Amino acid sequence: MDGAAAIGLLGMLLLVSSWVPQTWETIRKRHCPMNLKFIIVYVAASSLLTVYSYMIGDWIFFTLNFLAAFQSGVNLYVKLRYS
Repeated sequence: MDGAAAIGLLGMLLLVSSWVPQTWETIRKRHCPMNLKFIIVYVAASSLLTVYSYMIGDWIFFTLNFLAAFQSGVNLYVKLRYS
């Protein structure tokens, strides 16, 4: 792994880990305090970027966007299901 990949991997891990506490709290409380429009746009954007990252073969950004889409998808599900 070269230096650029290591920096990208570290950034991905930090960014994804910042979502974990919010997602966990959303699941635990069955309440999502985020704006519904924001969540919908975020899920759509992360999903599209996941596909794009796969198409260009960038596995760091693929993983980052996949996990971001998944975690925001959990928030969207809770928002729609329990609101």
